[in-house]
This record gives sequence, structure tokens and C-alpha cells, in this order.
Amino acid sequence: MALTQRLAVRQTQSPAMTPQLQQAIKLLQFTQLELINYIEHEMEQNPLLELATDGEDTKDADAEATDTQKPETPATIQGSENMSTEPVPVDKDRPLDDWPGGGSGPAPANQPSHDFGETVASEIGLRDHLFGQINIDIPAPTDRLIARLMVDHLDEAGYLRNEIPELADTLGCPVDQVGTLLGKLQKFDPPGIFARNLRECLTLQLQDLGRFDPAMEALLANLDRLARHEDDALRVICGVDQEDFTEMLAELRSLDPKPAQAFDHVVTQAIRPDVFLRRDRDGGWQIELNTDALPRPIVNRSYAARILKHETSKTDRAFIVDQLSAANWLVKALHQRATTILKVASEIVSVQSAFFDKGVEFLKPMVMREIAKEVGLHESTISRVTANKYIATPRGIFELKYFFTNAIASTTGEGAHSAETVRHKIRNLVDSETAKTVLSDDKIVDLLRQDGVDIARRTVAKYRDSMRIPSSVQRRRNKKASP
Repeated sequence: MALTQRLAVRQTQSPAMTPQLQQAIKLLQFTQLELINYIEHEMEQNPLLELATDGEDTKDADAEATDTQKPETPATIQGSENMSTEPVPVDKDRPLDDWPGGGSGPAPANQPSHDFGETVASEIGLRDHLFGQINIDIPAPTDRLIARLMVDHLDEAGYLRNEIPELADTLGCPVDQVGTLLGKLQKFDPPGIFARNLRECLTLQLQDLGRFDPAMEALLANLDRLARHEDDALRVICGVDQEDFTEMLAELRSLDPKPAQAFDHVVTQAIRPDVFLRRDRDGGWQIELNTDALPRPIVNRSYAARILKHETSKTDRAFIVDQLSAANWLVKALHQRATTILKVASEIVSVQSAFFDKGVEFLKPMVMREIAKEVGLHESTISRVTANKYIATPRGIFELKYFFTNAIASTTGEGAHSAETVRHKIRNLVDSETAKTVLSDDKIVDLLRQDGVDIARRTVAKYRDSMRIPSSVQRRRNKKASP
């Protein structure tokens, strides 16, 4: 049989990642803050999107619009009930110091006082604080510019982690110049700023206090031993008695290992839950979305219809059609996102109902594959839905990912234990220790197996490290050192 070439038409189906599908996936994994910013941006760009007001249905704004534009309502100002709307008569011959608020006389009762002493000074950031010192203490323009660039290399704690040769290469200046400037910058306020490690930070602060002597220098050179509470060896190294050593430790505790945090004015954002879990009247659980936290965009179809009716330009009509399609898609995608989150959260609550009733010891092992199968979604969708999404429960606020834990086998062969439950048991065992009853990892394994948990010693060590629990030797030293 001879081989020949021919043309043929074949029809196949394959999934395509359309731009709208990509955007829908991005919407699903947005946090609440990111979603709010995205919705606000879309409403600024799309004239057919508007915000649903209180009491207004979240459906499209199909109410018939009139051609008469309503007058704008001024914003309500606190205390405006005492303010007069009468225009103030202007008297050109009236002296300036006789006007309300002018001169040295008292201001009218309805007018706020502008006493300079009552003005609250704005908080100064670390960068501005250091720049002010650079402008005073470093007169050379070139050195001042390099010093400002060095400020930008500080980390959150106020440390300069870059080595001097590396920093000089980055800034394009001689190594000696950077070293000289670093010596000047390390004398700035707050003490300890521009240190390259913890030892240098504490040294700079002690030098500023005039308390850096040979004994303290020896103590700072052995900070690793200090962390291990090797007090007897440190007293010998420093050449001091117990009383002096106690005073040295008190001085170290009074220092600030992170000098830049005194200027950290970042306000911590409170977690806003995506889902609420409450008890219903029958003793079950009621799940509802936190709709108050998100803006509710709606499509003004009547406005679009009126423009399409009177607009004759093809370009303008095409623009309105595109914006209408985009607005419809956004409203639909937000609804789908809310439905998916509610569906996944409901299934998680159904599986982990014992946790919400009795506590973390009853948390069941659960993987995303199980939830994906129950709700008919892909595992990747479950991962996006549960990432950075929070549920408010009577036991506290939890990330949805918290409820997905691996299974630890049971010694009885029946059922399994959640990894989070095992961590909780280890934490309780450690918290109940005394200086004479510190548990080794092997002893913790024995106690857990008596409790029905089949676990290996290396797993206990891994869980202990993840919870930042020191080893049994270090815990024994800590308990002996504590009063």
C-alpha cells in the first residue's frame, strides 16, 4: 500500500484559557481588600456600573430614568445643624482683625478654634528622621547622597544587612567612603541603627549609654551561650560575680534589638471574615456570606439603552456594547465567586462539625481532593477558594486552609488523627511540664501512643520545631533559669 499525502478537515475540542476565564480565576483567589480595589477600579472605568445603595435590590438597575437630573446632595457635616446657610455679608471697610476668627479675640461659638497648641504633630517616619540628621551632620553633597541611599538599604529592624564592599559596588563609590559614612551613621538616633547584626546593634546602644566595658564585650561575644543559659560559664568568661552578672543581663534586656520598630507606624489591618458561622434555632450551623464588606456593583441597563437609542456613531455604540458586556460579566463573576466560596465553606463545616462543637482535639484529617469531589470542583479551585479566605466561628476566626490537615494513623487501626490535633496534644504535654518533668521526644511518642496516636519520633521533632518549641535540653535550662 503506497503512502500518500492528503488534506483533511478534523473537528476537535480542547479547553481554551480565555481572558475572561483567566480573570474569573484571578477573582476567585483575590483577598477581600484586593477584590474591593478591583471592583472600585472597574466602576471608575465602566460608566454602566454603579454601586447598589442600601435597600436597593442587587439586580440590574432597570428603573426608568428621567431626563431631569437630580440636584446633588451635599455631604452631611458633623455639627452642621447649628450652621447657618445664610450668605455672610461682605463689608470692605471692616478691618481684618474684626472678622470671625481673626485677630486676638475669641472665635464665635460655632467656629472651630485654631489654637496652634492643640494641633497634633504628624508622626515622623524613620526615613525622614534619618534624613534630617544627614542634612545636619553630613555637609558634603556627595556623602549626603550616598548616606541617603544607604538609608534605603535598611531592613524592617533597622539593620544594614549588606556587606560594605557589596554596598559600595551597588552605589558605585569607593569602599573606604562607605565605611567612613557607616561609622557616622551608626552614631545617629535611634541608637543601634545601621548595625549589621544583633551583636553590633547592642554594642552601639551600650556605647551610647557609656556601659560598654570589657566584661560586657565578652558577654556580647558569647550571645549563643547566653541563649543556652550557660550562666556559670559566662560568669567565668566575663570575670564577674553573680551580682554583676545579673546587672549585666538586666542592662541587655533594657536594650532594643530592633531600633527601627520605634518608628513603625503601620496600622495592622484587622481580618475581615468572608463567611460567618452561627448557631441556628435547631442547634445546627448556619452559614452566610459577609456581603457587607464588599461593594455591590449593578448594571444600569436603562442608561445603556438610552445611549444606544440616541447615539449614531459606530465607535460610541461599540464602546457601550463592550462596556455592557464587561459589566454583565463582572456581576455574574462576582455572584459565581460568592456561590463557590459558600459551597466550599458549607462542605468544610459539614465535615468538621465535631471541631466546631467540641474543639481542636476533634479536628478530622481532610484533604482538598475530598472536598473537590463532594462539591464537583477541581482541586486547584478549592486551593484558590480557601487561600486567604476566613471564616468567623464561635471558636474564633480561621483561614479555610486551616481545616485541611494530613492524617496520623491510630494505634487501634480505627480512624485517624488530624495533624493539627496531634500538634495540639504535643503543645499541651509541653505546657504541663515542670523543671523536673521535662519530656523528651521519645517520651512524648510513648504518651501519644498511649493516647491512640501512632507517630514516629522524627514526626514529633518536626511538629515541635514547626511550633517553635525548643528541645528538651533547652526547655530544662529555661525552666531552671526562670524564677
